Amino acid sequence: MNETWTRSDRDGGGRALLIAASLIIVIAGVKAAKTLILPFLLAMFFAMVTLPLLNWMRAKNVPTPLAVLATLVVALSIVVGLGVMIGGSVSSISDEIPKYRERLEEISGDAVTQLETWGLPVSRELFTDLVQPDRAWAFAQSGLKGIATALSNMFLVLLMIVFVLFEAAGIPAKLQKAFGHQRNTERYEKIKAEVQKYLAAKTVISLTTGVLVGIGLAIVGVDFWFLWASLAVVLNYIPTLGSIIAGVPPILLAMVQFGPVQALTVAIIFISVNVVLGNVVEPYLVGRKVGLSTLVVFLSLVFWGWVWGPVGMLLSVPLTMIVKIMLENTEDLRWIAILLGPAPAAEKTKPKTPKKVQA
Repeated sequence: MNETWTRSDRDGGGRALLIAASLIIVIAGVKAAKTLILPFLLAMFFAMVTLPLLNWMRAKNVPTPLAVLATLVVALSIVVGLGVMIGGSVSSISDEIPKYRERLEEISGDAVTQLETWGLPVSRELFTDLVQPDRAWAFAQSGLKGIATALSNMFLVLLMIVFVLFEAAGIPAKLQKAFGHQRNTERYEKIKAEVQKYLAAKTVISLTTGVLVGIGLAIVGVDFWFLWASLAVVLNYIPTLGSIIAGVPPILLAMVQFGPVQALTVAIIFISVNVVLGNVVEPYLVGRKVGLSTLVVFLSLVFWGWVWGPVGMLLSVPLTMIVKIMLENTEDLRWIAILLGPAPAAEKTKPKTPKKVQA
């Protein structure tokens, strides 16, 4: 009895070690092959976003090659246009760093003086070192360089997008021929419809967020408002945490430019836009069941950011959301999708009415 128990324990421990070692090898391989995997994932993401436009043109009897070409031209025009405008803002920020440094030193000096009047002695040198704009800008530049490196393989990404868009039209027929029944085709169509619905709604909400935030920042007069609005569009694909990250730079810049009142105004703009769009509009468009646990979002950001850098952080949540939708439509794996999602809302139960006792 004891020998059998020991052997089963040993087999279970060996299996666990084998699984852990396999995971480590897979993660190391994925990290080492990021120069090949990232362009493919970017192509898949852009193809998913642009697929509704392709389907619309094909429904209008536009030939598939011409529809794919038109879709690529539209997507590339948007990406290049945004890249040119954002690149100009980034170069302008570098020129303005000395001015922001002087203003920040002035603000930090006033803050230290105020703290000293309250009887809280603070080292001026330490306080100044903590609020250096150069460090924040160097961190931002490292993130931008990571994204630029991934986009430098634009030709490879575009080539992959072409193949993905061409293949997307023929997948249902391939499934039908391979498996011989309609169930797999219907499952694929359902998954594709839900993924497209989610990405289309998320794209519309992200663009609306960028427009509203950009208008608000332009009214307040925050420098480089177009850059911060574009950042809000991109980071809005990351639920909860993305909006917080996107709001930090313009709030700090408003503090340096004007003062606490304008910084508070910018914070209110970000909070109000994200509360209305995130809690009212988005659930209406995509449904409340489509969501991720905040812990899953955070772990996805940390893990894929460590594996693939800034681009991994941007793609982690949308790709996790797509995987969750696929799992929801697979009967045997639906429980994983439930664990990835937010906590289910408590159902209200009606109080039971006592039965009347007949005399």
